[in-house]
Amino acid sequence: MKKKLILESGEVFHGTGFGANLETDGEVVFNTGMTGYQELISDPSYCGQIVCMTYPLIGNYGINRDDYESIEPAIKGLIVKELCDLPSNFRNQLTLDEFFAKKNLSGISGIDTRRLTRILRSKGVLKGKIVSSDADDSTVIESLKNTTFPTDQVASVSTKTAYASPGRGLKVVLVDFGSKLGILRELTQRDCDVTVVSQDVTAEEILLMNPDGVMLSNGPGDPEDVKGASELINGLLGKVPIFGICLGHQLIALACGAKTFKLKFGHRGGNHPVLDLQKNKVAITSQNHGYAVDQESLKNTDLEETHIALNDRTNEGLKHKIHPCFSVQYHPEASPGPEDANYLFDEFLELMHGFKSQEPRAKNQEYA
Repeated sequence: MKKKLILESGEVFHGTGFGANLETDGEVVFNTGMTGYQELISDPSYCGQIVCMTYPLIGNYGINRDDYESIEPAIKGLIVKELCDLPSNFRNQLTLDEFFAKKNLSGISGIDTRRLTRILRSKGVLKGKIVSSDADDSTVIESLKNTTFPTDQVASVSTKTAYASPGRGLKVVLVDFGSKLGILRELTQRDCDVTVVSQDVTAEEILLMNPDGVMLSNGPGDPEDVKGASELINGLLGKVPIFGICLGHQLIALACGAKTFKLKFGHRGGNHPVLDLQKNKVAITSQNHGYAVDQESLKNTDLEETHIALNDRTNEGLKHKIHPCFSVQYHPEASPGPEDANYLFDEFLELMHGFKSQEPRAKNQEYA
């Protein structure tokens, strides 16, 4: 299948299609990971996006049953330099081409991903479309310029029905804004009794479950589009420990009076260094976000900056000065090779144990 990728800025890339033979449009972004394409494809945070992989060879270890981050992928498409059609791995069950065909997803290979990445770094993320080779370029470009993508990505990927992952330890409510299975995995490995709830849950509904802690998950899109999140978080602050990851981190910032902004081309990959300001220690982290917390806007809030990105000095972590609540912008549940950030789940357990041991009258006082 001869295909081409067309950007709203006018650039056209010719290549070969793989997966389903269909046209697809979305926000074109790039990911710098050398591996992890299966996790990426199934990560709900990529809802509505066409992802360009900067590493030149993709698909070399195939698709297996164990590395999914969701049941159904929300990604719109994939762009690669070279697609491997003969993967070699003892866990391999499908090629990337076969998986895309089964899931009715469209991809394109054989294009200059280095050039595309340089365009995205220079111009910022762009709208793009994978189309047949005979499509009229000018018509597609004009269509892209007038295209407005949906803003309800979180609602589209969040669970519609609450479900439980039983354990005998601390009781945690996981609010699913587009949660990766890795977050649930880390909690259940620590024997937490987890209940996963929809993104439109209320604080009252969560408090009726009498949890020991609340986890706010990752998810796609602009945090300002997530209606009701600030009311949810403010209804929980001081009443139960809270841990936010990625979108959950941004939502905590908004609920506490800070602001967020869209990054020029985002952070997406498994090799991002982050400095823990409290421990003066660097972790290599996995990241996937297009928005960040405005550091200047933190000054008149009860939030304290705890982590920063070493590549561009943007915010990567927060801690509430009064209540038991903290968050990070990156993904501690991911394993980009090292597991540097995994300790944050243990800190969440310690926070819950500490809060639980307090006298009830002290729970709404300053948490030390």
